[in-house]
Amino acid sequence: MVHKKLHDWYAKNGRKDLPWRNTNDPYHIYISEVMLQQTQVKTVLERYYFQFLEKFPSLEVLSHADLDEVLKMWEGLGYYTRAKNLHKTAQITQPKLPETYEALLELPGIGKNTASAICAFAYKQNLAVMEANVKRILCRIHVLKNPKEEALRELALKMLDCENPYDYNQAIMDIGATICKVKNPICDECPFSLICKAYKEKNFLYPEKKRKIVPTREVNIVVRHHNKKLYLKQRKGRFLHGLWGFEEVDEVSVDAEFLTDVEQKYTHFKLEAKVYVLHVEDHQDLYLSLDKIDQVALSGVDKKILAYFLTDNRV
Repeated sequence: MVHKKLHDWYAKNGRKDLPWRNTNDPYHIYISEVMLQQTQVKTVLERYYFQFLEKFPSLEVLSHADLDEVLKMWEGLGYYTRAKNLHKTAQITQPKLPETYEALLELPGIGKNTASAICAFAYKQNLAVMEANVKRILCRIHVLKNPKEEALRELALKMLDCENPYDYNQAIMDIGATICKVKNPICDECPFSLICKAYKEKNFLYPEKKRKIVPTREVNIVVRHHNKKLYLKQRKGRFLHGLWGFEEVDEVSVDAEFLTDVEQKYTHFKLEAKVYVLHVEDHQDLYLSLDKIDQVALSGVDKKILAYFLTDNRV
């Protein structure tokens, strides 16, 4: 009964026009799944999905691309480890992705949820997709406050429609995105209302939201410039690895001039930067022209700093 109501709802309301739902190409589906992690559908559609596939139309093309090119196409999408893992996976697997859940799990950046989605959507296998919206639905149906991942996965598999897993998975994701929302769920339109314990309780605080304390990191950043060129370097550490950025310093030169304060929020902390400008007489290879800077990938905070610098008519 629930499966029928679910499929009827999807036939009428499903987002069937999404491009990754109108292809059987595992590579295209893989790209969409990675982009949609931590990112809204609207953003992926308008600015990244088509542009990325136009630049890198296959795993083989992506595998031969320079990492700087890949990061540049990912610029602004955030969570840049995703882009680096796409690049690594392409080099390992081209010309095609493996077709089993277990083999996909062995690849960089592909966890259980992404592996399940690729198998379900590209290879039509009986696996349940487990993204955030689906987890919320499962928690509300079974009134689970702090469920373990494996317990949720077992419940998802029990609920899966093995006769039509593709539409079932797409439908439950759409319901999570448009009906079973975090706030103000539209229960009267939900196919799961017949079996949803949270609906019967009129309590939708499932799963229990954990309060996160986000620490603040304070830094000094200096924009060194010489003859219409700016000093940037490519990061080598784990944080924002591969992206280009301005110099972070412990002590600011007395000759530096204050430019602005900049904030940037990341997953685990908030960055607060005091930005200074310093004109230098020496010249090094890492002083880049504006045309060159436009070709490399900058982090969000560095793009903000560059915009302030240019607005201030420094170059």
